[in-house]
Amino acid sequence: MRFQDLKDRFQASERMPVVFLGHGNPMNAIEDNQYSRSWRELGSALPRPQAILVVSAHWMTQGSTLVDISQAPRTIHDFGGFPRELYQQQYPAPGDPKLAREVISLLESHHAEGDDSWGLDHGSWSVLKWLYPDADIPVFQLSIDMSKDLDWHLQIGRTLSQLRDRGVLILGSGNIVHNLGALRFDGGIYDWASEFDARFAQLLEERNLAALASRSELGSLFRQAHPTVDHYLPALSVAGASNQKDTLSFTSSNIEIGNISMRGFIFS
Repeated sequence: MRFQDLKDRFQASERMPVVFLGHGNPMNAIEDNQYSRSWRELGSALPRPQAILVVSAHWMTQGSTLVDISQAPRTIHDFGGFPRELYQQQYPAPGDPKLAREVISLLESHHAEGDDSWGLDHGSWSVLKWLYPDADIPVFQLSIDMSKDLDWHLQIGRTLSQLRDRGVLILGSGNIVHNLGALRFDGGIYDWASEFDARFAQLLEERNLAALASRSELGSLFRQAHPTVDHYLPALSVAGASNQKDTLSFTSSNIEIGNISMRGFIFS
């Protein structure tokens, strides 16, 4: 991807883009690799937002959609068995309680509620630290209600899309394919993982969002790609925040350790 081309497009647009990134291994937060370098380049190309709303795969709720209203979101190290350096990472960005409460009002029909106990999990800060390393832009998270089906999360994105006109970056973080029970470390990639990743990209290019939110349309590949849907739902919310005037761009389309898709996409 030519990030200069993206930068030119961003500058020509009056709306903030919407971004989904495959965050993958938590070690991407501290390693100098192709993903961290691409996130850093993307951050240099993106316009500076007024605030960042993150939909992360790692804040799961049941029966409600929570919005972080804390003044100073804490950095959450929600993983185990990694080097000490990873646990020492902090992302001390301010929150935006005022905007967060406005989002709660926008999502009234989705039973949104305020929460000041969460903060920024690694789905958020592991990519934000590369996108905006100074941690000086207000940021807050939106949870994913695991009791609701796919279309619910698509509709949340549609509701939130109006924030783009106010300079708010809507950022999703998860993985297009994510089956931790089927990892492999021999360098191979499962055919079903490649097939689902390609199917997702095709439907997104066709703007067939209804199919992306339909279990019957996605079929058995979806069940293999996502035994649980937590890492898929943020992609739906980001896709839902796009419109027909947007141009679609993909970032890395690599698949790691057998089935973890690192594909990202941007609507601008």
